[in-house]
Amino acid sequence: MSNKHEIEEDLYRAQSRLDELCQHEAQASTGGTQTVTIQPQYGEEMQSLREECSQLRIILEAMEASED
Repeated sequence: MSNKHEIEEDLYRAQSRLDELCQHEAQASTGGTQTVTIQPQYGEEMQSLREECSQLRIILEAMEASED
């Protein structure tokens, strides 16, 4: 199993990529005054990253709880 520092790094990388994709989605939907239907370009990758971040947070919380 990875150590805490490696898991924190993985979480940081996944969260950074997710934030980047969210910004790209937001930029794609700006401009104009008409109503726009947003079709996510990165939906599957974003969902996968959200799940990964969630799992990594759970692991970190469990590690912290076991240290107490």
